[in-house]
This record gives sequence, C-alpha cells and structure tokens, in this order.
Amino acid sequence: MKEYEIKAAAWLNGDFDQQTKDEVAHLRDTDPKGLEDAFYKNLEFGTGGLRGIMGAGTNRMNKYTVGMATQGLANYMLGRFPGAKDLSICVSFDSRNHSREFAHITADVMSANGIHVYLFDDIRPTPELSYSIRHKGATAGVMVTASHNPKEYNGYKVFWSDGGQITSPEDKDIVAEVNKVSEPSMVKFVPGAGAAPIDIMGADVDECYLRDILSLTLSPEACARHADMKIVYTPLHGCGVRLVPECLKRLGFKHIYHVPEQDVSDGNFPTVVSPNPEEQSALEMAVAKAEEVGADLVMATDPDADRMGIAVRDPQGRMVLFNGNQTASLMTYYVMNRWKELGKLGKGKYAVKTIVTTSLIKEIAESFGAPCYDVLTGFKYIAEVVRRKEAEGGEFICGGEESYGFNLGQFVRDKDAQISASIIAETAAWAADQGLTLYGLMQKVYAEYGLHRDAMVYIVRKGVEGTREIAAMMTAYRNNPPADLGGAPVARVVDYLEPEKTGLPKSNVLQFFSADGDVVSVRPSGTEPKIKFYFSTKGPDANAKIEALKKQFLK
Repeated sequence: MKEYEIKAAAWLNGDFDQQTKDEVAHLRDTDPKGLEDAFYKNLEFGTGGLRGIMGAGTNRMNKYTVGMATQGLANYMLGRFPGAKDLSICVSFDSRNHSREFAHITADVMSANGIHVYLFDDIRPTPELSYSIRHKGATAGVMVTASHNPKEYNGYKVFWSDGGQITSPEDKDIVAEVNKVSEPSMVKFVPGAGAAPIDIMGADVDECYLRDILSLTLSPEACARHADMKIVYTPLHGCGVRLVPECLKRLGFKHIYHVPEQDVSDGNFPTVVSPNPEEQSALEMAVAKAEEVGADLVMATDPDADRMGIAVRDPQGRMVLFNGNQTASLMTYYVMNRWKELGKLGKGKYAVKTIVTTSLIKEIAESFGAPCYDVLTGFKYIAEVVRRKEAEGGEFICGGEESYGFNLGQFVRDKDAQISASIIAETAAWAADQGLTLYGLMQKVYAEYGLHRDAMVYIVRKGVEGTREIAAMMTAYRNNPPADLGGAPVARVVDYLEPEKTGLPKSNVLQFFSADGDVVSVRPSGTEPKIKFYFSTKGPDANAKIEALKKQFLK
C-alpha cells in the first residue's frame, strides 16, 4: 500500500465518526485520485494558519484537523506563558459552510485546555475579530474563514495579542507545536471539570467597533453635503452585510441600495461563480442594480469582509471596475490630502504597502513627506510594521495591497472592508466637492504622478501534479530569468529567498525590474493552487506595456 492508502485505512478503522468513514470509503471506491489528494500529506499549518478544501482526510479542513491545529495553538500558549491564569482568546467565523462548527470546536478545545474564550454569537468580519482581541485584552485570536476562496474551501487564521496575524517568531513556534499533535486522540475536544469559560460577544463589541471606525472620519461636512449620493452595496453572501451598510448610514449617506439575493449569508455563494470582488463577474448583479437606480458607486466585499472592490462611472456613463491598486491609490491620495489639510502630517507618520502593490502609493505618500515602507505580500506584514513603529512612537496613516485590502488608523491590525467602504464613500464626497467623480479623481492622480498601470494574472494548477508544476515554474524563472521585459533590458532581479539581500523575511517571490522602471513579480499563492504574475508599468505607453508583458509571461 502507498502511504496515502495507509493513512486512509487508518481513518477507516480508527476512532472517527461514521460520516467521516463513509466519505473516505466513497473516495476509495469511486475516486482514487481524490483519495490520494485527501491523504497524500497533512494539511499544512503554515505561518498564517490553515486553509484547504473541506472534507475527510489529513489534507482537508474538517473537525479533526481543526481540532489538532487548535490543540497545538493551545499547547503553544500554555508553554509560552507557563502558570498564567489569564490566558484568553477571541474566536469568530464567517458565512462559509462549517465555519460556525469549526469555530465552536475551536472554542471547546481552548476551553478544555483552560484558556478563556470570547466567542462571537454569529458571523462577523475578520477585521472585527482583530479589533476584538485588543478590545478584550486577549492573548490571541482565531478567525474561521477562507476569505475569497471558492465555496469548497475553509480556513483558520491565527492572530496574536496586538490584533495582527501571527508573524515571526510566534508563527514558526506555533507551527512546531501544531506539528507535534499527530493524532486526533491528542486533542481535548470536550471541556470537562475545570474548563475555562466561553463568553459570548455580540452587539456590545459591534458598537465599540463602529464607534472607533467612525472616529476615523476625515470629511463629515463633505459627507453631509453629498448625503444623497446613491451607493449600491453587496456582501457577496458574506458577513459584510452586518456592518458595512451601518457604517455608511452613520456617515450620513441616505441612499444605500442592496442586492437582496446577495444579502443572504450562504456558504454556497449561489449567485456568483466566485465570491471574490477581484472578479468582474462577482459584481455583475450589483452593477445591474446601479443601472436600475442610477447609482454612481458600487461596493462589494468578500465573505469575511476584509477586502472591498468598487465600480464607478466613466465620462460616458458606463460602470467600470477599478482594481485594488487603483482603489488603494485613490484612498491614499484622499487621506494624505485630508491629513495635510487638517495639520495631521509630520514626523513619525508613515504608510505601508506590499512589494507587489503599485509604486503609485509610495509616490503619493512620499510627495506629502510621509515615508512608505515595502513589506512582503500579506497584511500581517503591514501590521508588523505598525506594531514596531507604534513602540517607537510612530503613527500609521494608511496602507494597502493590490489584492483589494486597505486600512486606516490603528484600531484594526488587518485589512478592513468596513473602513475601506467608509473611506471610499468619503473620497467620493470629497471629490464631488471639487466637481469630480471618483473616475475623474483617478485621472487627476494620474495627471499629477504619471500614468500607472498594474495587473495581476494567475495560472491554476490543482492537485499533487499542479503543486509540482508550480514549483518547477519558479525554479525555471530562478535559473533562467528573462533578459528583457517587453523589449526593455532587465536591470535587476530580486529573489526574496535571499533575505540577506532584501532585508525582508524569506519568501518564494521573484521580481524582475526593467531599465524603464517596469516590474514583473512572480509568486505561488499561499492559499490557492495558483502561480501569480504581477505586472506594473509607468508612462504614457503603460497600457501597451502591460499587454506586452502578459503575452511574454503567459505564453
């Protein structure tokens, strides 16, 4: 028997529930490749937690793998703070299938290990989980979500006491403890005598969270002047429906239109192929609603409401989608202008972006005298800078990433679609004061800083063979980097597996810089079976250069 078959047999004959055994038997009898994929490895608890397809097997998200991960996290917390009587953890979940179940398993295991649990009473956004950790003074947090992944997936994100997702050294130390939990029998699934309490959080935390978000408002007068602006919002079946409309309402906007079918919180995401605001198809129903009601702004958030995408009207009256780079650049431009006008800029104020995000954000920030730091892909690295700079007396202005994540202020240590929705609505009102639409404001930014074009394209390679193929592609780019980018010679190659040269943690990312200032970045996704290509170009011919780079790298 092959190793995966031995693992599957152990699940068939071990102390697993009958439903799990039936699923394994069905795979064995009808889907040999599916059986191999479910058991060929253990679902990796990476430096951000778990993410994978739901189902039976060691390489799947299920109650056993979630329980084992939670036991490992509990062991780490108990070992890190021996004898501590006040360890606590906040737990939340989104609208995905099994998210509630996995969150309650997490709560039970933590309680059984003597760790006080604060559990949300219903679905809540990931950024509110981040907020709740500092609000409750908790040691850690867990959010059950697979963000924008397809419906087959779920995930488990781990946060630390500052409200940010775990980074070094906690991440690797937690991974080591999780890896020691090799069998479900090692997990304390049922709280017994002496278990720690599980307290339920709800509207009380919502109200504090909303209050602090609204304290970040920069242009209340502009919002009041344009309170009749029509906005269409869709949560794409996720948990943004709870708080995004309330944020907009409290800012004073009177005409918030919904897509009723998509307000339904449903882990099957029945009206979209993918609940991802990066995908044009995900916004089709919201754009149709905008045409129906005459709205000029459409907002969509992903299932755990940490990322936001928008559509705006162009001069011909057509709704066009902005990508994450454009939206983050617009919000950065607005925030920097307002901070300057309000006298809030000065020493120690800064912005942050990821290495694959448009350089336009850095150019905007630095033009206002605010340094902008580059970090690896993932908002946890932005949060890490915020934590470090906070200890030095610095103040985070804002930060963003191309994958539709943005944040303002220091209440939340992750990307936040509630804050993003509020800020982009404010930006639209501020632009309207100048006689501009959001589309027109974007053109103004390009006029000031030069035309920038950015695009991300990915190739999907699923399963065992797909993993190998993606690894082979990265090896090929390392061994044989391109000599030119769209005809311009490559002037520099940066390999982020060489931290001594980048000054950043090791990461499987390659960047190629042309003599013209254009950049191509290549990296495997950390959460999906994809290899991603990021293209960034500048200058009057930026559009043509983007298309040439796509042809060059996606042959």
